[in-house]
Amino acid sequence: MSIILKNKDTLVYKDFIFKCSIGKKGISSTKIEGDNKTPMGTFSLDKLYYRHDRIKKPKTKLKCIPIKKNMGWCDDVKSEKNYNRLINIKQKVRHEKMHRSDRTYDLVVPIKYNFLRPKLGKGSAIFLHVTKNFNPTSGCLAIRKSDFLILLRLVNKKTKIIIK
Repeated sequence: MSIILKNKDTLVYKDFIFKCSIGKKGISSTKIEGDNKTPMGTFSLDKLYYRHDRIKKPKTKLKCIPIKKNMGWCDDVKSEKNYNRLINIKQKVRHEKMHRSDRTYDLVVPIKYNFLRPKLGKGSAIFLHVTKNFNPTSGCLAIRKSDFLILLRLVNKKTKIIIK
């Protein structure tokens, strides 16, 4: 089964409909770093990263990894080795902090866009993450925490996400 972005504010999985938000500038088939667009395509889901100090381990078939203070996601277009990868933030490369105070990444699943052999500048850190207010994102998909917990029970490592 696939999670489908039905329109700019609706995700559908089987009979479940979830309100969501997407990138500030919509969806693009030519995503580039920093363009505030959500990439178009069909993608796999990565592991679930979660704030174990705030949330008990969710029930899901995805591999679960507790977020630690030193975790970041590299968005540095000058770092061929680390681009669009989980890193230790002690490295001197630009990154997104995974351990955030605003609860946005209390639950986060990287969407496998530009993932296996990342191309510098094609976009990084495209996540499914938590939102409270459904404000547009920098390119991610965001749903409310209660919906995220439901979705996690339904998906597995074979689940695809279709963004069109």
